[in-house]
Amino acid sequence: MKSERIVEEDGWDVVERGGEEKSAYLDYHQYQYIDTELMHQALLVSEILVEIFMHVDQIPSIGKNIVARKSLAALATTCKAFHDPAMDFLWATVDDLQPLLGCVTRLHPLIYCGSRAPGDDSWAEGIERLSSDETWEFLRHSDRIRSFNITSNRLCLLISIIPIEACVFPRLHSLTISTGSYFGLFMSPTLRHCSIFLERIKFSYESTGRMLFLLSSRVSSCNQLITLTCPPIDWAAWKDLSNLPTLVELKVDEVYDLDAPAWRLEPHLLNFSPFLYLTALSFQVETAEYMSILMEHSQFPSLKKFCIYIGFMSSPEAERLFRKLSHCKQTLEELEVVLFEYDSDDPQGIVTIVPHLLCFTQLRILQIECISSYLYLDNNLFLKAMSAWPHIHTLKMEDSGRRPSITFHGLFAALCQCPDLETLRVLIDTVNIDIDPNAEPIQHTSLRTLVLESVRGRVENAEVVAHIIFTWLPCVDQVNTDVDDWQPWEPVNTHLASLRAAAQRVTGAASNT
Repeated sequence: MKSERIVEEDGWDVVERGGEEKSAYLDYHQYQYIDTELMHQALLVSEILVEIFMHVDQIPSIGKNIVARKSLAALATTCKAFHDPAMDFLWATVDDLQPLLGCVTRLHPLIYCGSRAPGDDSWAEGIERLSSDETWEFLRHSDRIRSFNITSNRLCLLISIIPIEACVFPRLHSLTISTGSYFGLFMSPTLRHCSIFLERIKFSYESTGRMLFLLSSRVSSCNQLITLTCPPIDWAAWKDLSNLPTLVELKVDEVYDLDAPAWRLEPHLLNFSPFLYLTALSFQVETAEYMSILMEHSQFPSLKKFCIYIGFMSSPEAERLFRKLSHCKQTLEELEVVLFEYDSDDPQGIVTIVPHLLCFTQLRILQIECISSYLYLDNNLFLKAMSAWPHIHTLKMEDSGRRPSITFHGLFAALCQCPDLETLRVLIDTVNIDIDPNAEPIQHTSLRTLVLESVRGRVENAEVVAHIIFTWLPCVDQVNTDVDDWQPWEPVNTHLASLRAAAQRVTGAASNT
């Protein structure tokens, strides 16, 4: 008689009969378990099983780890001892509601239609929401889920019968929600009842003011948060977060919604407690007001990484922000600033923030990008900056490139101050070469990635520039190879390749003699 084996995977149940597969809903009494008396007794120890299944779950595979999931599904149907730990791994990470809805008898054939592409939720159009009896089927594996990614607004409509105060995901550690509707169903019960387990939560959606207000009231109940990505929340919620000892990474993603509230300034809440263990802080906002107020009234004694992506900022706002940030000068190691529009006192749109950054002596990574303006950076300031950042290994300064910047003389004088620099992107004057190409070079042997933006969009003497780079920067093989403006440097790279080939021939000939 042919053997029968039933496996379950994310609500997708497969019966294999002699190599033939067909869709079926899993029924526990259909399991064909093996006799546990025939197994080694070590396999009956739950700790050992978990360790084994953990390695199975990490089997490398193409796509969503299909090999590992099929292996775990087979293990879950092998014997009763294997079932629970294998199912815990199978359901630990769930993308969207479709796998859970696939456990509902009525919806299973709609979701797993053979012609339907994975992730296609068009089947839910016009479908009645779950009944009270079907809710149990939907929640059958909800207590196993540790990481949940919710993206479909259409699917959320189907489960609106579940009361918002219900605790339906009691072991949830990670929540990524990118839909505004019914987010309270996943937030409220989880964050109240399971806050001791919750570690990561991310929101990325366009929301109304009411939703943001609800979000603010819920997020403060997560007393074990490690990372948080959310829209701007109100000051009371920030005060609660500032007292949270577990929080290490905080990202603010502004919601572009006309209905979103402009938070009132509440003086009794503005002096937050220090974010004692926060090491990474990021803002992606349209204007600087919210960010500036938060920075003005907060302390970040452990901050190592700070990133801002801002649509508009004025000169006074920039000075105020970086003056406040300078309090973190002994801890900050990574800084990224992207300015889309900068209102400068200078009619030419000069951004003068570099002098405010000289106090960050522990910087290892600095990236500044000015979309519609340009940085003030001459030879003297560049030398000061590189002298102030002796540990830096990645430095990228990009702007609109409308004016002469540092020269080759200024470049190599500054490079002597930062021996660990590996990646550099700056604007340089390639027309007026102010060093002697035949002079004895002071080589910088750590720099490997070099992006030089040419002021006038061209390199006047490609052969001379190639010789300078070859002799002064021996570890740089090519210039601008991974950026859009590589074409002006193509002749330079051709000469560089020739110089390196000639050097290799000389080295090879010397080794043969």
